[in-house]
Amino acid sequence: MAGTMSELQAIGATARKASRELAKLNSAAKNQALHNIADALMAHQSDVVAANRKDYEAGKQVGLSEAVLDRLLLDGKRLEALAVDVRDISALPDPIGEEFDTKVLPNGVRLARRRVPIGVIGAIYESRPNVTIDISALCIKSGNAAILRGGKEAIHSNTALAELVRDAIARAGLPRDAAQLIKSTDRKLVDEMLKMKEHIDLLIPRGGAELVRRVAAEASMPAITGGIGVCHIYVDRSADVEMAAAIAYNAKVQRPSTCNALDTLLVHNEAAPKVLPEVARRWGKAGVEIRCDSAALRILQAVEGELDDGLKLTSAKPEDWGQEFLALVASVRVVGSLDEALAHIQEYGSGHTEAIVTQDYEAAMRFVDQVDAGAVLVNASTRLNDGGQFGLGAEVAISTSKLHARGPMGLRELTSYKWTALGSGQVRP
Repeated sequence: MAGTMSELQAIGATARKASRELAKLNSAAKNQALHNIADALMAHQSDVVAANRKDYEAGKQVGLSEAVLDRLLLDGKRLEALAVDVRDISALPDPIGEEFDTKVLPNGVRLARRRVPIGVIGAIYESRPNVTIDISALCIKSGNAAILRGGKEAIHSNTALAELVRDAIARAGLPRDAAQLIKSTDRKLVDEMLKMKEHIDLLIPRGGAELVRRVAAEASMPAITGGIGVCHIYVDRSADVEMAAAIAYNAKVQRPSTCNALDTLLVHNEAAPKVLPEVARRWGKAGVEIRCDSAALRILQAVEGELDDGLKLTSAKPEDWGQEFLALVASVRVVGSLDEALAHIQEYGSGHTEAIVTQDYEAAMRFVDQVDAGAVLVNASTRLNDGGQFGLGAEVAISTSKLHARGPMGLRELTSYKWTALGSGQVRP
């Protein structure tokens, strides 16, 4: 593991060598490495939590937001969840070597595409120490080496987790350098990393809009963009009120600091008089600040006395549309039609996660067909757009790109393919 620019080149070279070794391994060896990681997370909980506490307390002292502190926190429960995710990844089918689109050509050649590792995956991430485990585990299972560059606010946590991973995979016979952490927090190293196309095959940023935009603009190698989630739920005229309120509550309150949490609730004007008070009643108890357009504000002010004392109602400002709040804040707009809801999402959405609540099949299918996003859900919370929830074990990112991968990126999204042709002496006429 390294600190200076010259050392980054050494990291890249050793990562490339490790990736070639990983590509030769069978599933049993990779799965054993993952089980070792899961066991180590449980065995060394106190050490990891102690390292994380240093980061958390330092973050509080410098005034990190509640959303950032929530993403930064590791406790026993979250470490147990990480261990479960790692074991889930080990139980998934190994994509490497999988053949697809197989066919026999008229000349008798058997043609197929075979999945292969991408090679070396670079990850730049902020205040998310769980990413150290998620990306390491997914890369190992998919036969890729990982170069990890976490933010300074999580340096103690990331260092402890990276050493845990390296020791665990070495015990399974894998090269320790299959997972390497850049330990220096010098921002100049990011400049160098963005230029290492000879060593890094794919770069994944996990962080705020500024980081994602910078990587997209400056990376010399292919990069995945995404993670910025301006997420909407549209409650259609036919929606079940109880279902709509329960979904809106879960999407906003269950973990508001995540990229798939609800930001804007759009409600059909025929459903709004029933739906909005029920949503506000639940959100009020959780302390959600509701920023309303004029129609929503009139509806809620009329019943404000019947709702929770903690209800926070304000008038929405133009910047509240298209805003990723990452906190207990939501904007609400009343719309006159599905078309109006679709137009709002088209204008303000980020292509991350969008949902509709409706009992009208045709409306649901129109929404699915016309909304441009990595994940579109019908009668379900936006919080379900997650690698673990989708059965991928975990994710390296949620991509809003349209090339290579879109939505949660799991094992298959960390592979490429090569054409294989098995012949018996065929030549081109």
